[in-house]
Formats: sequence, structure tokens, C-alpha cells
Amino acid sequence: MTAFEPRRFVALEREYEDVLAELSQPDVASDRRRFLQLSRRHKELEPVVACWRALESADADLQAAREMLEDAPAAERELGRGEVAAAERRIEELEVELRALLLPRDPNDGRNVIVSVRGAEGGEEANLFARDLFEMYRRYAEHRRWRLEVLAERASDLGGIDEATFLETGRDAWQRLKHEGGPHRVQRVPATESQGRVHTSSATVTVLPEADEVEVDIDPNDLKIDVYRSTGPGGQSVNTTDSAVRITHLPTGVVVSMQDEKSQIQNRAKAMQVLRARLLKLEQERQAAEHSQAAREQVGSGGRSEKIRTYNFKENRVTDHRIGLTLHKLDRVLQGDLDELVDALLADERRRQLGER
Repeated sequence: MTAFEPRRFVALEREYEDVLAELSQPDVASDRRRFLQLSRRHKELEPVVACWRALESADADLQAAREMLEDAPAAERELGRGEVAAAERRIEELEVELRALLLPRDPNDGRNVIVSVRGAEGGEEANLFARDLFEMYRRYAEHRRWRLEVLAERASDLGGIDEATFLETGRDAWQRLKHEGGPHRVQRVPATESQGRVHTSSATVTVLPEADEVEVDIDPNDLKIDVYRSTGPGGQSVNTTDSAVRITHLPTGVVVSMQDEKSQIQNRAKAMQVLRARLLKLEQERQAAEHSQAAREQVGSGGRSEKIRTYNFKENRVTDHRIGLTLHKLDRVLQGDLDELVDALLADERRRQLGER
């Protein structure tokens, strides 16, 4: 028999069947909060239950193979030993898979992602690098077949980005982008550098899970909403009406501004979308801090010496400092070929969860 306690999985199977039954009830479909909770729980339980059932089946196959081996004539014993060995290997593989499935789940798995990229240290070169990062994530979204929607974009004077905020919609968007948050450093010769000297600049990336309206309860009385005329690069007016919106959440001090849309209503809706995501992240960090005494800071100061990743153009090199991984294919990474980096970060996360290092 397997090394797992069957009673635990009998209980999980029962819960899985109960969730399926409740999801089929008409009144649940009309209760958005409950439907969302059940759908997420179903998504969590389904692979665990499927793997456990496959493990039970493999264990039964092993027992049958062993019984046949005992009764097999000498001429068939070699074949029987092969079937036993194959069944044992299958059980080992399924046990590894099941242990991984039983690791604590990220509560944000399955969510869409709101990403903000902004130039940090390095003046206009930092803003140009922020533009490169935005394009990298846009191409990665195309590669993963996600949908990308720009929520706000503030261009800099020379074609870079002061800040861009966008929504990535995809089933595995959070899982594959959550480790992108932090300071990104670039080393290259700026286009404006006449003597060919390499400059170091930085941009920061913030990654937030999109929050559903029913998950974050915002009291309208806690909001201060200001409207003003939107502006473009250099401060010139691009709108003659007060369509830009700035929302301040008074209890937390979180401020969100939106001006890209011509409609004040549209800008307000986008600002509330980002505000919900930031408040959800704050609450999750507060809960994590209660257990670990420290919530993870993504952006830090944005300084050039404080970085999660370095992009070196001269050597066509990208290095992720958190896992010590260096790839000499920066050109491809900037074209959206991020999977090797992302997979390595996810593998490192799983190893740490399993206590392998």
C-alpha cells in the first residue's frame, strides 16, 4: 500500500463530491461570492483527488502483478518481474506528484494579474528600459495566449514610460508572473551616450492579483475622489474636460490615478479595479505578517544596487540574482521568451516548499 494515509483522501474525495453537488444548485449560481469560493475549491481538489485515485489504481495493479508473479511458470517470471517494476515506478511517480499537490496552495493561483512598470533610477534611460520591460511582458502575454489590457500608460518625453499599468488575463497568469515583482537593473550604452560608456539604470515592477468586487468590501465613505484634466508628456493638456480621476482610500492612504480614458466613468472604473487589487495585496500581506512577522516587499527603494534581475546588453546576458541563474539570450528574453526564467523560479519555489534546501 502507498505511504499516504487513506482516511485523509477519503475525506477529500467526499468534500470534492459535495462541492460538485453544491455547484450544480441553481441558488449557488446566483450567489457570486459563494460560487467563486466553490469554484476555487473545486479547482484545488480536482487534481488531488484525480492523483489519489490514480495512485489507488496503480497500487491495485502492483498487488495483482505480484500475485501473478508468484503463480507464474519460470518462463514467464522475467515478464512478471518487469510488470512489478513498472507498477512500482508508477507508484513512485504518483507519490511525488501527490506530495507536490499537497503543498500549501498560493491563494492567488488562477487569478488575473495587474502589473505596473515604472522607471526608477537613471533618468530617461530608466524610462526607456521600463518601455522595454512593458514590451517584454506584452510579448510574453502573446506567447502564453493571455489577453493584455492597458489600464494606464504615462509616456516620458523621449518615448519611454514613466509608468504603465496593465491587466494580464489568463488561467496561469499569476502563477507565472508573481516572481516578476521587484527592481530590474539594466546595464547598457544609452542612445544618448556619445562616448560609448555603459550606464546602469533600473525600473521597478509591481505584480498584484486582480481582486473580484465581492472579495474586497470598500466603503464609499472611505474614498476621497478628485477629478482633474488629464495631461500628457511634459505636462501639456490633452483633454479639455475633467475626465482624469484620483481615488484615495483614506484608511490605508492608497492612492490610484487614472487618466487614459476620455470618460470620467471609465477612468473611475479602472482606478477602482487597481485599488481593489492593491487593497487585496495589503490584506494578504497583513495576514502573512501575522505568521511570519514580515511581509515580502516587491519594489524596495528601486535603487540600482537593489535588484532581482540584471539585463546586460553588451554580453547579451540576463541574470536572476534570487536563484543564481544566468542566460546568454537577453535578445530572446526581451522578445518575450521568459519561460526558462519563470520555470526555474517556480522549480526553486517548489524545492523550498518541499524542504529540499
